[in-house]
Amino acid sequence: MKRRTFIQFGAAAVLGDIALVDVQENGIDAACEVLAGAVAARQVSSAVLHVRQRDRLFSRAFGAAASDRAMFLLGSISKPIAATAVMTLYDRGEFRLDDPLRKFIPQFAGGGRDDVTLRHLLTHVSGLPDQLPENDELRRRHAPLAEFVDHALRTPLHFRPGSRYRYSSMAILLACRVAELISGTEIRTLVGQTVLKPLRMNDSAQGLGKFAAGDMVRVQTEFAAVEAGGGNPDAKAWDWNSPYWRSLGAPWGGTHASAADVGTFLAEFLHPRGQAVKPETARLMVQNHNPPGIEPRGLGFQVGTGAGSPGCSDRTFGHTGSTGTIAWADPASETICVVLTSLPARAVTPHPRDTAAAKISAASRGMQTPPARD
Repeated sequence: MKRRTFIQFGAAAVLGDIALVDVQENGIDAACEVLAGAVAARQVSSAVLHVRQRDRLFSRAFGAAASDRAMFLLGSISKPIAATAVMTLYDRGEFRLDDPLRKFIPQFAGGGRDDVTLRHLLTHVSGLPDQLPENDELRRRHAPLAEFVDHALRTPLHFRPGSRYRYSSMAILLACRVAELISGTEIRTLVGQTVLKPLRMNDSAQGLGKFAAGDMVRVQTEFAAVEAGGGNPDAKAWDWNSPYWRSLGAPWGGTHASAADVGTFLAEFLHPRGQAVKPETARLMVQNHNPPGIEPRGLGFQVGTGAGSPGCSDRTFGHTGSTGTIAWADPASETICVVLTSLPARAVTPHPRDTAAAKISAASRGMQTPPARD
């Protein structure tokens, strides 16, 4: 075993565990080589790798990331975090998953909207689009989240609710709007109070919170998707690095966090302790809620083999982010893998985040244990 790798794991490591040694020797070193190589090639400016396996921890920063506690814009990893804030109200009995959205927002009616439920919103089968047709215009005007909500309430559905899967950021937005109406608290504060604070995610914020934009890792927006302002020199005032976007706290993509904090978040669902939501609710959130033939989704989470890296079990849950991030937990091997980079996901294929995470899943494959029987 390479001593430098072992030292960065927790002191409680069991040296005789051959499978864990494999993850250290093969997975960690290989993943580090991928990220270090991407930085050396000037492909990636900043990255952090964070791995948890049972009682072992590993974190390392690469490139311009100041430390392994550097805070990145998570992109869509924000969705399960925001969904967890929503589900704290489920725990209080404030709504049921099959309640129609119109119960809370009566104007959401007609054109198939009457049938859209909270479960539909959280599992991407509502018929709502991912981004609004007027997304760029709203961001250019520095529109508040309330304007995005108003437009989402009026935008046509693309199909009958529950009949198909279509990834939808606007669905997550409307689920969070319901949480705001129930709680009387706007979503940035609600996420902080119900998720980040109880989980002691001290290097995290919905939006900027107590932090400044300069505290955050810069996204390489020159390689970003068009809807993020990529390739548009006029988008500096509203792209991912702009003070406007950083502070907006969009529940579909505006969370900032360190890799270790994302690992802490996933650990609460891998081994539920009831710190944010009840243990039974945590388990409910990482189960598939969609019928056969439709892409499996948990409540805000990706679930199944597609939620992780090649070799992960069908019990895996997590999410990716278009800002260049990936995070998953595989109960079969009790492994959590978080790779945060500054390089947008669409910039290159294969992306270094995916290649690095695949090294961890490949090394963890031999550690998988069968699921417990009920």
